[in-house]
Amino acid sequence: MVSNFIVADVGGTHIRAACFPTDSHIPSNLKRITTKGPGTPHERLINLIASIVPKGEEIAAITIASPGPLDPFEGIIFDAPNIPGWKDLPLKKLIQDQFKVPVAIGNDANLAALGEWRFGVGVGHRHLIYITVSTGIGGGVIIDNQMLLGAHGLAAELGHITVIPDGPLCGCGMRGHLEAVSSGPAIVRWIEQELDKGMFSSLTTKRPLEAIDVANAARKGDELAQAALARAATHLGIAIAGYLHVFNPSLVIIGGGVSQSGDIFFNPLRKAVSEHVLSSKYLEGLTLTPSTLGDEVGLMGALALAQTLDLPTP
Repeated sequence: MVSNFIVADVGGTHIRAACFPTDSHIPSNLKRITTKGPGTPHERLINLIASIVPKGEEIAAITIASPGPLDPFEGIIFDAPNIPGWKDLPLKKLIQDQFKVPVAIGNDANLAALGEWRFGVGVGHRHLIYITVSTGIGGGVIIDNQMLLGAHGLAAELGHITVIPDGPLCGCGMRGHLEAVSSGPAIVRWIEQELDKGMFSSLTTKRPLEAIDVANAARKGDELAQAALARAATHLGIAIAGYLHVFNPSLVIIGGGVSQSGDIFFNPLRKAVSEHVLSSKYLEGLTLTPSTLGDEVGLMGALALAQTLDLPTP
């Protein structure tokens, strides 16, 4: 009988699920639905999974990439702010009770690191850091070919370190976190503050703004947009220098929408890293690069988790 992994990537806007034969990294089926709609998000997830299970074939395991702090050992979502009802949610048990197969859940950024390590630009690296710069900033760390989880599965919240004491308010309620300075919404907020002060920009008449608008304007030579990206990249670079001191990786991967801004973002990022690192030895053999898996990184991370599970022998 053909055996399959079912993997899912849950976001605030969409839920995606895919079916992979256990001996392949090419999906035999892939579907996407909106997170919000009829039924609760976890009911929508269950129905989506059920819709892609091949008839007459076996499910070896189900793995799910989820946002927010969670317990990957017990499979409990502590708080996913953009998903209604996902607070102290025993998601692993709900899925396991429904499908009667092994289930594993991981933080989406942690699994993105695992996906890049197994299938993407991280192949061949034993020590790497993945940072996603998008609506928020998340991270994952691979140390000696193992995903870093910590005592309670809460490790690698790389977006929630303080880079500006008493700085801008972060979505988590704290001030000055990297996410409050270098994420997409943070870039937009800074631009809007400068525009309100009367700074000149091609973005003056374009409201509301999104991070993609800033990136497009920067590529066309808009100096304020370029300054906004450079400011975000510089603070991210300072943070990365700190991560190099702690983890000493050979690879740092930047994912998320902001990472697609190209050299306008990466040049000041690399400059800040080199200027703030303790010793040039940390830069020897170091690669700093965009993600290669793009939008597929969550699903591929969930697949990598499925492939590394200690499953019972049939």
